Amino acid sequence: MSIVIVGSFVVDCIATCFRAPEAGETLIGNSFNTYLGGKGANQAFAAKRMGSEVFMAGALGNDSFKGEFIEAMQKEGMPTNLIKEYDTSTGVSSVLVDSTGQNRICMVPGANMCYNSDNLKEIIKYIEKSNVVVTQFEMQEEVAYELIRICRRLNKRLILNPAPAHKIPNELLKDLYCITPNETELGILIDEKLATIDDYKRGARKLLALGVKNVIVTLGTMGSLLVNEDGEVLIPAFRVKAIDTLGAGDSYTGSLASMLDQNKSLREAIEIATAVAALEVQRPGGIPAMPYKEEVLSFLAKEGKSYSL
Repeated sequence: MSIVIVGSFVVDCIATCFRAPEAGETLIGNSFNTYLGGKGANQAFAAKRMGSEVFMAGALGNDSFKGEFIEAMQKEGMPTNLIKEYDTSTGVSSVLVDSTGQNRICMVPGANMCYNSDNLKEIIKYIEKSNVVVTQFEMQEEVAYELIRICRRLNKRLILNPAPAHKIPNELLKDLYCITPNETELGILIDEKLATIDDYKRGARKLLALGVKNVIVTLGTMGSLLVNEDGEVLIPAFRVKAIDTLGAGDSYTGSLASMLDQNKSLREAIEIATAVAALEVQRPGGIPAMPYKEEVLSFLAKEGKSYSL
């Protein structure tokens, strides 16, 4: 089978500094680099490197970044025929990473906002053949909404990574196989302030009551919380030293989709995705930091966990 990912392409312009400056303050940073990324592209590369066949749909601008993305995808063995080109700039983001690995991001979507729900008609035959579909909100929100409707009609499992987060119409939530917010995004989805693990469980149950089949709340160093009709379980994170958390959630969601595509149970998929994220945060950037399957299996073996992929 395969995975279809409808999502964003963004070039990350990353500066590192010992802390974030205050308003009006200038600090001397440590380094600057540009990396290919974007939530959609990050998830696509994560899924591909974990062994799935991936078809990504989205939009690029008419600048030099377009060629860089196309070349990277071709090198990775991903088709590029579902990518639209528009007479504007490719998406870019300004990222500041502090000494703890935490990041602050301003994203300018560019061509990503040109991709529209009508474009989805061109990829239905790929969705029909897929095992899992993934999307996010770094595009027009109606693209994600229409994709949910298409997956409902075709009875396909859709994973929504609700970022940047906003309220989602209740009638669409019932068609989600899985939603993967972090703790902040969960609070936005249910319009509440959340601070404790009990809050996150309660918030996840609210989404469950609205029809989402599986809610996975990513909680950084605490791990991830799975809430579904079978109950609640907290899968702990691996202890690693993070140098850059940019793309961590994307590596998690992309590899989660890949494991479901490869018929792993949801619990197994979460444990493997947790390992993928642990490796990803130890490297800078988005796409360049996504680990390959062999690295993940080796990491898991060192942690006393054996999987076959």
